[in-house]
Amino acid sequence: MPVYLDYNATTPLDPRALEAMLPFLTEHHGNPSSVHRFGRTARSAVDRAREQVAGLVGAQPGQVIFTSGGTEANNLAIKGVAALNRPGHVVIGATEHPSVAESAASLGEEGWRVVALPVDGDGRLVEPAIEPALSLRPALVSVMWANNETGVVQDVASLSARVREHGGLMHTDAVQAAGKIEVDFAASGVNLMSLSAHKINGPKGVGALIVDKSVEIRPMLHGGGQEKNRRSGTENVAAIVGFGAAAGLAKSRLADYRARLKTLRDRLESELCELDGIEIFGARVERLPNTVCFGAAGIDGETLLLGLDRAGIAVSSGSACSSSHREPSPVLRAMGIEPGLALGAIRVSLGFGSTGQDIEDFMTVLTMQWRQLRRMTGRAVGQA
Repeated sequence: MPVYLDYNATTPLDPRALEAMLPFLTEHHGNPSSVHRFGRTARSAVDRAREQVAGLVGAQPGQVIFTSGGTEANNLAIKGVAALNRPGHVVIGATEHPSVAESAASLGEEGWRVVALPVDGDGRLVEPAIEPALSLRPALVSVMWANNETGVVQDVASLSARVREHGGLMHTDAVQAAGKIEVDFAASGVNLMSLSAHKINGPKGVGALIVDKSVEIRPMLHGGGQEKNRRSGTENVAAIVGFGAAAGLAKSRLADYRARLKTLRDRLESELCELDGIEIFGARVERLPNTVCFGAAGIDGETLLLGLDRAGIAVSSGSACSSSHREPSPVLRAMGIEPGLALGAIRVSLGFGSTGQDIEDFMTVLTMQWRQLRRMTGRAVGQA
């Protein structure tokens, strides 16, 4: 039976989220902006979902702006803040998701200067580099809460306090963190936070940007003035309802999720360490309880990935958004991982449906293919 271990790429839609969505794909077809009873039914459902999403991350419902996903939320945060400020500096982490890195880079055409905060070999921000970057008084600092490839968690609350002291705004991409670890918008002190439904067993194509009420952003989409004039366009009611249901479920099971998946992750890592040459990236620092990114010098990650896929095991060779590229992951490069080692990287990400049998099946197939690839590598070296 196939084994799915790529939950950081996407998660299966929870049947209870689907059940909540179905009425809004069939009989409840009203436009939330309409004043009649059909519209009021849709509006009530959107408002309920807004409360559920806010509840997952310790925000207020009025701070939730629904978007088409995490990528749009990241773009809206970065470009929306920049549009209301004179060109200056934007600071991002060196291991950000492409939707943050490329959004920031696009501001260069308007005269903005982007500063990337370096990370150490464990993937954590290099402390001595933070103060010089903040002394530039950036309009915005964007650092992800937890990395999508390594699972490494940053101290967002501490950083946001320092950003405020320098007069800037703080944005965090919490797409991977929300629903896996405790995420509190208010307590963290951030001004903007990005979320995505399909990472927490909700539907694809819907996300949210949480915006502090004191923060102004310029919308990227203009039209009907939906989402408090910050994101025009008729709301995708069914998807939003599914997002809300998934957020409520994620909150209710968070403690169990963390404990159970950490147990599975620790078991997996213990067995991985028995294989010759394995290195687990970010193993010495706080990480998401579901994520293991590992590699070994001389092993081609794509070859291993394809072999696992043929055996019915679904994992990733880094970020799903960049898995088509045959270069080392930018995240691992930023961590200073040697290219030959980074090219062998495999990411295993567990989810609510993962079991001990999944770990056993994965390790059985991996061990067989790993030893075969090591033998082939050894012969190639000997022949050279």
